[in-house]
Amino acid sequence: MDEVKVVVAHSERATLRVGDVFLKVDPDQARIDIEVEAMSLAPVPTPKVLWRKSPVLAIAALRGTTLGRLGGPSTGSSAAWAAAGAAIRKLHDAPLPPRPGRAGRSSQALAAELDDECALLVTKSLLPADLVTRNRQVAQAALRPWTPAFTHGDLQIAHVFVDGDEVTGIIDWSEAGQGDALYDIATFTLGHEEHLDDVLAGYGTDIDFDVIHAWWSLQSLLAVRWLIEHGFDPFASGCEVDVLRSRV
Repeated sequence: MDEVKVVVAHSERATLRVGDVFLKVDPDQARIDIEVEAMSLAPVPTPKVLWRKSPVLAIAALRGTTLGRLGGPSTGSSAAWAAAGAAIRKLHDAPLPPRPGRAGRSSQALAAELDDECALLVTKSLLPADLVTRNRQVAQAALRPWTPAFTHGDLQIAHVFVDGDEVTGIIDWSEAGQGDALYDIATFTLGHEEHLDDVLAGYGTDIDFDVIHAWWSLQSLLAVRWLIEHGFDPFASGCEVDVLRSRV
């Protein structure tokens, strides 16, 4: 009998692997609906949906391995990162999905959330005030007008599978929708700044590096407290707090 492996689990949702099947357990039916719809619309490789019965979505495992993880070494070549950049560009150029995604939050809403979160980080003594203040200043560059694109919304490198230099699939689409394309690129390269040029070589267009740096700061500031409260360690080497320190 195949073993049950816990891929990720916290109070909101969990993903398990049983043999060649991933089981996503999520009590929020809307997230499952968004994920299935996005995978059907995305012009890039995605997992095959095997079945769904609330609150579980079963999808087939993908060929290959992920490009790595935040806080760990990259397991992919420069060519693999470039191939991922080309896949991301193909997604961003696709017809827009019907609804906004996580990368599509308004600048006003993000600014308000960021101000509240920065205040909590300081008052709860989770991060030094000067580190928060500096990164809040850097993050400001992300709060600007942008043209909507088809975005993944949670494009961590652990969500992109490659076999050699070929992208075999992208998983976890529950945050997909219309959004800022640079949000995806920043999420994908968070903690792996050394591969940004590789990604952009495949992506094939100039971008504003200040905005990418801003998204790194913004995403990290918003993530630290949530990660701590859900049993993760943003202080681990190469993770969110190190990303914040790199901007000082």
